[in-house]
Parts: sequence; structure tokens; C-alpha cells
Amino acid sequence: MFLNTLTPKFYVALTGTSSLISGLILIFEWWYFRKYGTSFIEQVSVSHLRPLLGGVDNNSSNNSNSSNGDSDSNRQSVSECKVWRNPLNLFRGAEYNRYTWVTGREPLTYYDMNLSAQDHQTFFTCDSDHLRPADAIMQKAWRERNPQARISAAHEALEINECATAYILLAEEEATTIAEAEKLFKQALKAGDGCYRRSQQLQHHGSQYEAQHRRDTNVLVYIKRRLAMCARRLGRTREAVKMMRDLMKEFPLLSMFNIHENLLEALLELQAYADVQAVLAKYDDISLPKSATICYTAALLKARAVSDKFSPEAASRRGLSTAEMNAVEAIHRAVEFNPHVPKYLLEMKSLILPPEHILKRGDSEAIAYAFFHLAHWKRVEGALNLLHCTWEGTFRMIPYPLEKGHLFYPYPICTETADRELLPSFHEVSVYPKKELPFFILFTAGLCSFTAMLALLTHQFPELMGVFAKAMIDIFCSAEFRHWNCKSIFMRVEDELEIPPAPQSQHFQN
Repeated sequence: MFLNTLTPKFYVALTGTSSLISGLILIFEWWYFRKYGTSFIEQVSVSHLRPLLGGVDNNSSNNSNSSNGDSDSNRQSVSECKVWRNPLNLFRGAEYNRYTWVTGREPLTYYDMNLSAQDHQTFFTCDSDHLRPADAIMQKAWRERNPQARISAAHEALEINECATAYILLAEEEATTIAEAEKLFKQALKAGDGCYRRSQQLQHHGSQYEAQHRRDTNVLVYIKRRLAMCARRLGRTREAVKMMRDLMKEFPLLSMFNIHENLLEALLELQAYADVQAVLAKYDDISLPKSATICYTAALLKARAVSDKFSPEAASRRGLSTAEMNAVEAIHRAVEFNPHVPKYLLEMKSLILPPEHILKRGDSEAIAYAFFHLAHWKRVEGALNLLHCTWEGTFRMIPYPLEKGHLFYPYPICTETADRELLPSFHEVSVYPKKELPFFILFTAGLCSFTAMLALLTHQFPELMGVFAKAMIDIFCSAEFRHWNCKSIFMRVEDELEIPPAPQSQHFQN
């Protein structure tokens, strides 16, 4: 009686409400997947419902033995997910702040600036700073979050003494042009060189003096490197190359600043390709950590030898020559190391200002490389054409899923999360490998479409859909009735014939 009293409006409301709810779930799931890279329903199920239901990972004990064998690759994956200081980072006052003034957007994230503050405290402070008033002020200044408070503290320190780190802070954050920054760095060099020479004579007198000398060395190397970058920005490229070479000779063990990457970029600007090859021969070694600059510069040099005459049609007819094969293999090697770079070099994605820190093999490193090296690829005739024709062939050689690499370790799974922290929110982070849509997004999409179609049909043909719904309910109810009726008949026959109890599957055979 209840089913017979239902009107078509009820079915329209029912299907319409179901479609609306499933549509809202679909929109939320899609937004959550785009932002965090996983399904919300799946994450809640695994994280909260599975422990409540008593779910246990059965593979934990089985994988304990294999985990020891994979420890080396796991350690390598963790090291590749380490965030590095960008060797080509821009000047915060003269470049990043100018971008903010023009566009109203912040090019640096809080996470990126917080990492820079930690770097400054590591490189520019030591335990004995409290003994010198100017250094004590700067030690507090590097911890300040407010830029104006840092700049005021630097001016206060300079009123007490010629403090090298105070000049560094003003050059990085207060100077509005590169020329201003260079002038302040020259003053910092004068003060820092004196501190370095004094601490060099006292470094063996105790651990306190040794730490102070290490701090003064970091300060001096940083100043000279930034002076070389100022000269490069102002067009004095040969002077910048000389300064970088002298710095690498004077401090050969300080590889943390990756000065050779600055040198490679300046040499490419001079088109001194023989010198670039000499630098690569020293740093493109199997025992040294790789970078996009190393791999893609090596690919550019090999592509330069054949790119001006390369034609995909001719290569498909006659095959690749030895030099062309070497160039293609170098491109495949570079793309396997960082698959995000080609889209920026081929201008398939728009560039933004590079962050102050990068993640090797991630989107942040690709932006930092392409921002400075796109002009060098354009300068080599046919190099971008060769890259366009060959870079996608890399993915046919890499096993999928990425359980192992071809020339490098498997691509780390942590790059997307770290890149989202390093890059501004207005940039669409490049993700590799592309994640497949979770099951629950597909399920809710199908459910939403199905219920929306039912709502539309019920609204357009209410009488027909009402008859159809009642027929489906009658069929379901009659099937259930026949099932229980047959079961009761079999039980009565067993009682009358005194048949002993048999398994459930045997009842229907009888």
C-alpha cells in the first residue's frame, strides 16, 4: 500500500537529491585529489576505519627481510628528496620584491623563506657571537621574520662596527637594484676579509676560534660568490667567470655552494663550449651528485654537434648516426633525471621566478634550470627541435610502475609534496608520473551521472518511470518471497520423510 501511494514527484525528488549529493562528493573528491594527490575517502578509510575494524598489514613480517636488501636504494631516495639551496637564486630586494611590487604576487613561500633563515643562521653565526655586540645583534636579526625588523637590526649593527653579515643582509633585502647590491657586497668583502685573516691566525687556539674561522670562511665565500653573480647580472660575464674560477681555486673543498653551476651558466653565455666541457669532465662523475644543470648541459653540448643538420624524416629513413645516437642518449639521460625540464624549455609551460631552494629531480629544480638556461638552448641552432623530437622516448625505457630506473635510481615519490611547499600557490606544479584517478572519484562520477539521468527521465516521463520503479520493486520482492517459500517447503519435506540434515548446497539438489 505504501509503494502504491508514492507519486512520481517522490521519485523525482529522490533521484534529484541523490544526484546532488553524489555531485557534491565528486567535486570535493576532485578538489582534494588536485591539492593533495590522494582520495579523501580512501585516506580516511585506510587511516581511521581500517584500524577500528582490526585491519593488520600482513606483509609487514614478510617484507622485513627484503627491506634490509633495499636499504641502499631507500637511503638514496631519501637523499634525493633533500631540499638544496638554489645556486642561482635571485636577490630578494632587487628581484623578488620588484616582482611583488609589479604583480602583487608573492614569488616566495613561507617554507622557502624559513629554509633560507635556517641557512643564514648556519652559515653566518657561531657560538661566540655573543662576545661581539654587532654579531650578537645580527644573530637575532637572522631569526626575525619581519623584513623591516631585520633591516633595522642590520643598520643598528653597522652603527657599532663594520659588520660583514650586516652588509650582506642589506645587500640581499634592502638594495632595490643589482648595482646597489654590488656596492654593499663590496663593503661586506672589505669587512669580511679582515675578519677572515684575523680568525685564520687563531683557528688552532681552540674549538671556539675554529668555529669562528669556519663562520668567517662561509661569509667570505658567500660574499665573493654573490659579487660574481652581480657582475654576471650587470653584463660583465668575463669578470664573473674569473671571480668564480679564483673562488673555486681558493676554496676547493666548499662544494656546498655549487659554484661550478654558476660557472657553467656564465661560460654558456660566453659560448665557451670547450671550457664548459672541461668543467663537465670534472663534475659529471658517477661518484658525485647529479643535477639538472649537469645532465642537461651535457645533453646540450652533444646536441650542438648534430642539431643544425638533424631532420626526423631523414633520420627515420637512414637511421641515426653515431653522433646523433650519442645526443639522443644524452637527452634521454637528462630527461630521466628530471622529466619536468623539457616542457619549460619547449615553452609548453609558463615559467615563474625560481625559488631560493630546489628539490633535485623536482619541478622546482626544472624551473630554476630553465629560467637561466632557456636562452642557451635557443642560441644553439636546432637544439630545441632535437629535444622536441626525442625527449618523450625516454619514458619507453623506464619501467612502469617506477620500481627501478634505467640510468638513475627510481624516481622519488616525495617530489610533489616538497614542490608544493617550495613553489607559490598560483603555479601549477608539474607531477611525474601522472597519478591515475582514484576509484572513488570514478565511482562518484558514475553514481552522479546515473542518478542525474534517472531524475531527468522521471521528470520527463513520470508515469512510465513510476511503473518501471514499481515493477522493479515487485520483481525484487517476489524473488525474495519465492526464495523463502522454497526453503520452507524443503524443510517440511525433510520433516515428513525424516531425511537427515544435509549441507545447504544439498537441499536444493534434493
